[in-house]
Amino acid sequence: MQSLKVELGSRSYPIHVGPGLLDRAELIVPHLQRRKALVVTNTTVAPLYLDRVVHALQRAGITCLSCELPDGEQYKDWVTLNQIFDALLSNRCERGTTLIALGGGVIGDMGGFAAACYQRGMPFIQIPTTLLSQVDSSVGGKTAINHPLGKNMIGAFYQPKLVLADTDTLATLPDRELSAGLAEVIKYGLIRDLPFLDWLENNLERLLAREQDALIHAIHRSCTNKAEVVAADERETGERALLNLGHTFGHAIETGLGYGEWLHGEAVAAGTMMAAELSAAMGLIAGADVQRIERLLLRAKLPVAGASMPVDRYLDLMRHDKKVDDGRLRLVLLESVGRAFISDAANDGQIAAAITARIPK
Repeated sequence: MQSLKVELGSRSYPIHVGPGLLDRAELIVPHLQRRKALVVTNTTVAPLYLDRVVHALQRAGITCLSCELPDGEQYKDWVTLNQIFDALLSNRCERGTTLIALGGGVIGDMGGFAAACYQRGMPFIQIPTTLLSQVDSSVGGKTAINHPLGKNMIGAFYQPKLVLADTDTLATLPDRELSAGLAEVIKYGLIRDLPFLDWLENNLERLLAREQDALIHAIHRSCTNKAEVVAADERETGERALLNLGHTFGHAIETGLGYGEWLHGEAVAAGTMMAAELSAAMGLIAGADVQRIERLLLRAKLPVAGASMPVDRYLDLMRHDKKVDDGRLRLVLLESVGRAFISDAANDGQIAAAITARIPK
């Protein structure tokens, strides 16, 4: 097991990464306010891992309840969120009960948002079971649900008490989901960690083969990068926005096609290529850099072209993005491979050209 900490003063919390962690209740119990917890999961993860977590906690003397939600991005909405509140209320959960989110990014986001709202705030713990959630969404306290007009537009910043990333859960992850997670891993190298990007280029096949030591290194390094950014800018007033490389373009794909048609990491990969095209068109990076990024994403079995939507539709959806400020669209661009910045300098024509360059002909 490797561990690190998200440094947020009195709200700091540990991240543990390694195999066999689902059975280690001793890592969870010290972070419980009361000896009662509700595990929120979904119908895909529950048959695989719910009993292990519940039984481990029960053996440690914890009253452990559960709530199973339908699986899929299309269920990340008010209706499904209310199922969590139904479970909390019907089981007479108090403010000191801990909500444990066991699953991927959708479960983590909804579980965290429910915890932020229930009785104006209850403690919660993240147990992410997908690569994407282990390296990104479980860390940093972003919680949200989707709206038909925009992804993650309704939510709260609410930090967990603990993140427990059991790498054994990646053994049951579909190949497509593994690749989707790699999009967020590659992101860290592109925006702020060139040595890590070099490592990824040399070790990508080991990650695809699910070699434990490679996965643990990639997850730990990704979480270290995110923890540093979150500690410096918890509420995304500055540096934290860099973590959204490719996301504004990608969210347009997810919203425009309907949530669940593309995996989040797939949309981010295509969006990253659009951001790279825009960066090159603005004279920030070279064409060879764009090709380097494309090669790595292709090796990770990720799309490098977006959805076949009208460019005007992309632009309209992107204007609903959370990073719009005073009516201006702020995008994460690359000033070099391994270094990103936030800019509102691109005009609609330049953005449209970058999208067009990555729409299937």
